[in-house]
Amino acid sequence: MATISMGTEHVQEPWGPGDNEPSMSPEPGGPARPGVAAPLLLLALLGLGTGGRCGPGGPRPTRPPAALGRPVDPGFRERYFDQLLDHFNFESFGNKTFGQRLLVSDRFWRRGDGPIFFYTGNEGDVWAFANNSGFLVELAEQQQALLVFAEHRYYGKSLPFGPRSTQRGHLQLLTVEQALADYAVLLQALRRELGARDAPAVAFGGSYGGMLSAYMRMKFPHLVAGALAASAPVVAVAGLGDPYQFFRDVTADFYGQSPKCVQGVRDAFREIQDLFLQGAYDRISQAFGTCQPLSSPEDLTQLFVFARNAFTMLAMMDYPYPTDFMGHLPANPVKVGCERLLGEAQRITGLRALAGLVYNSSGTEGCYDIYRLYRSCADPTGCGTGSDAKAWDYQACTEINLTFNTNNVSDMFPALPFTEALRQQYCLDTWGVWPRPDWLQTSFWGGDLKAASNIIFSNGDLDPWAGGGIQRNLSSSVIAVTIQGGAHHLDLRASHPADPASVVEARKLEASLICEWVKAARQEQRLAQRG
Repeated sequence: MATISMGTEHVQEPWGPGDNEPSMSPEPGGPARPGVAAPLLLLALLGLGTGGRCGPGGPRPTRPPAALGRPVDPGFRERYFDQLLDHFNFESFGNKTFGQRLLVSDRFWRRGDGPIFFYTGNEGDVWAFANNSGFLVELAEQQQALLVFAEHRYYGKSLPFGPRSTQRGHLQLLTVEQALADYAVLLQALRRELGARDAPAVAFGGSYGGMLSAYMRMKFPHLVAGALAASAPVVAVAGLGDPYQFFRDVTADFYGQSPKCVQGVRDAFREIQDLFLQGAYDRISQAFGTCQPLSSPEDLTQLFVFARNAFTMLAMMDYPYPTDFMGHLPANPVKVGCERLLGEAQRITGLRALAGLVYNSSGTEGCYDIYRLYRSCADPTGCGTGSDAKAWDYQACTEINLTFNTNNVSDMFPALPFTEALRQQYCLDTWGVWPRPDWLQTSFWGGDLKAASNIIFSNGDLDPWAGGGIQRNLSSSVIAVTIQGGAHHLDLRASHPADPASVVEARKLEASLICEWVKAARQEQRLAQRG
C-alpha cells in the first residue's frame, strides 16, 4: 500500500493568526527535542438533496461544467507542529517533541462558521496525498472549510529521530495509536490557535489513511463529527479476510479486460518456470530484460514478485485518465497493459512490456534491476523503496496484517505463499519484532462497527483493496458506497471529464452527508450552550 511521493517543489509561507504562535513553526523540528449501489435512492431516503453543495450560509453554487478538470488552487502552506514523541509513556521520552509537517489552506474558510476538513495522512509524503485528493479541495470551496493535510509520523519529513528514524531500534514509536493521537492533539491545537474551538471537523483519508479517518471517528468522536474512509481495508488488515482475495481480485480486473490477457499472463509465468527448471537462466534474463542473470530459486521468486507487483499497481491505479500518483501511468492502464502483453509474439517479452508501464515509464531503464526496483517486505502488495518503505514494512510487521498469498488457481500468478509463520520469521529477522495479528481487531473492531456512527466507507469495484473493506451498510449512519468502474479511492481525486457517472454521484452523496454531519454538530453545540 506504499505510495511513491511526487517530486514537486512548494514554497513555504507564513500561516496563522500571527507570527508568534507557540507551537507552529515554518521549519522542520528535525530529531526529537525537549520541550452504495443506488446512491440517489439513499439520498432520497435520508431526505437529502443531490446537489451536495452547502455551506454555513446555505447552498452554494456548483462549479460550472467547463471548470471540470481544472484544478482549484488551495494555496497550501507548509507548516510544522511540535508534536509529542510518545503520547502514552510519561517516562521514556518525557515531553520531548518532533516536527510534524502539515499543509493548511484557509483560502475558502469562513472563519467562525466553516468546518475543518482534516486529512489523516498515510504512508508517504503528505504532498503526494494533497496533490491527488482534489475532491477535498472542491468540497472545502463548496462548504467554506479550513483544509488540513497532516503528515503521518515516520513518513515524509515528519521524522521523530531524524535520518535514523527508520533504522532498526528507532521505530518503537511507529504505531497506529501514536499516529491517531498525533492527529487528535494537532486538531485541538489548530482549533485553539485559530480561534475555532467550536468548528466541526470531518476526517478524510484514502487506503491506510482511510482506515485512520474511520479510526479517528471511532476513537475521538468528540473531536470529529464524521469520516470519509475511501478504499479503507479495515477488515483485511485486522486479519479477518481471505488471504487469497487480493490477488484474486487483481486477476479479475485483468480478466474483465480480456480473458486472453489472463491466459497470456499464466503462460508467461509458466514459461519462465519451465526455462528455470531447464537451467536456461540466460534465456529468461534476455527475454524479460533483467540486469543480472537468474542463478538461484531466490532469484526466481524475486522475479515473480517483481512482475506480480506491476499487476497490483496497474489494478489499483486503473483510472480513466493519465495519472502521476504512483508513478506515471496512462489512462486505463489495465487495458494498456493487456495490449502490450498480447502485442508481443513471445509471452515473456509481453510480460516485460507490461511491467515496463510501472518500472520503466520514463523509457530510460535499459534493463530491470529486480532487487533495486522492488524490495520484498512484509506487505506482498508492495512497500515501495526508500525510507517510507522501511516504515511501512515495520508497520506490516507489528499491527497491520497483510498476509496475502497467490496460488495459481484462483489467480493468474505463481504459487507464492506468505503465511503468518513466514511473516513472523521475516519480521523477527528484519526488525526484531513479533507481529500481533489480533491486536488491530481488538483495538479497532475489525468489521464489527455496529457501535460506530457517521462513517462513509467508499470502494471502487475495480480496486483489489475493496474486498478487504466494508461493502454493505452497517447502520443508518455507517454507509457503504460502491463506485462502479472505480479504482483505488477514485472519489478522493479531483473532478475530471473522464469520470464515470458512478463517482460523480458518489461524491454528491458524500458531500451531502458531510454537510448534514456538520449541521448536526453545530446544532448539538447550540443546544449544549443553551443547556
